Amino acid sequence: MTSPERTERLVLPGVLTAGQAELTVAGIAAVQRGDGAIPWFRGHHLDPWDHVEAAMALDAAGEHDRAGAAYRWLARHQLPDGSWYAAYADGDAAAPTDRARETNFCAYVAVGVWHHYLSTGDDAFLDRMWPVVVAAVEFVLRLQQPGGQVGWKQEPDGTPVTDALLTGSSSVYQALRCALAMAEHREEPQPDWELAVGWLGHALRRHPERFLDKSRYSMDWYYPVLGGALRGAAAKERIEAGWDRFVVPGLGVRCVVPNPWVTGGESAELALALWAMGESDRALDILKWIQHLRAEDGMYWTGYVFEDDAIWPRERTAWTAGSLLLAVAALGGDDATAQVFQGEELPLGLDPDCCEPGVI
Repeated sequence: MTSPERTERLVLPGVLTAGQAELTVAGIAAVQRGDGAIPWFRGHHLDPWDHVEAAMALDAAGEHDRAGAAYRWLARHQLPDGSWYAAYADGDAAAPTDRARETNFCAYVAVGVWHHYLSTGDDAFLDRMWPVVVAAVEFVLRLQQPGGQVGWKQEPDGTPVTDALLTGSSSVYQALRCALAMAEHREEPQPDWELAVGWLGHALRRHPERFLDKSRYSMDWYYPVLGGALRGAAAKERIEAGWDRFVVPGLGVRCVVPNPWVTGGESAELALALWAMGESDRALDILKWIQHLRAEDGMYWTGYVFEDDAIWPRERTAWTAGSLLLAVAALGGDDATAQVFQGEELPLGLDPDCCEPGVI
């Protein structure tokens, strides 16, 4: 069981007590396999993005050995081209259930590795994981398109999908900036990455037409803010424009409109985005609202269909609990979590927004 001292940073009035935080961290730890893999829940599949999200939550709770084991699992099972499969059967690398390779899934290792380093100061860990991050970034950038956006996956037969997702590319943007922070720390310049980050950020800010229209999904609404591409007035304008469409006061955030379904993961992520843009009060409200999804074991139900007054699906995922803990950690002032999500200290790359009019 996690010690109460380690979860003091996760105390947030109206959201989590130290004892409740301890129970949630223990719930994520119970899902983790002995080999370090963190599936959605025992008996379900693992995907690399949510595996990292859960590992980051463990680091935020001071469970650094467990988080390190999760990153070692990724290092052992990275494919020769730098990628990972989209899904594995309960974390079993010998049994992938989806052989596509999604770019945001593969890039997110950079966010997790940098977060772990900031949490621990472990240079030996960073040395071991640097080649893993480099290979993952190079895989992702092979799918970047001329307009800056990143194709969302490679098919199982190796065919690249050039269509880009706004949510996925926003997550890749955050990951590439974390990778650049690592490169700067190691004094290993990566000018190609700097250019890629700049073009991707420009596409996210200026060219919505370069992405598939998934505007029904709340993630497409808040992810440009969560991933750090939008800050200041632009972030405020975007959040206000979609607030009434996606937010259900007292319950949380819809996953997709018009479905009467609020989800814990999207709600916690929106709270994290609000915190990153300086709106901690609204972030706290949302985290309070979704406590109706908390189960007796400290984990969180994926979602709630409010027209039917029904929990659905009947699953409690490590990543839903993880996203909640990361939002709480950010609001509570955890430095590592603040650095990777607020992004003020992350490199911006070469910004094409500064080019002469008409060049882009």
